[in-house]
Amino acid sequence: MKYRAWIEQDEDGKFVAEVPSLPGCISQGRTREEALQNVREAVALYLESLDDHGDPIPPSITEEIIEV
Repeated sequence: MKYRAWIEQDEDGKFVAEVPSLPGCISQGRTREEALQNVREAVALYLESLDDHGDPIPPSITEEIIEV
């Protein structure tokens, strides 16, 4: 499944990753790559929790990237 993650650097220099379609699914890291890896783990746990509780899983995104 694919979900959009927003990654921004905070005022302390840490990278914060948030998944807008999964409310409260946020992670961070010292580097962009670490934040991305951490948020992948957070998403997996989030989806597992939804499944365990019988809650619906938000659909995967489908988007295209075009180059002009």
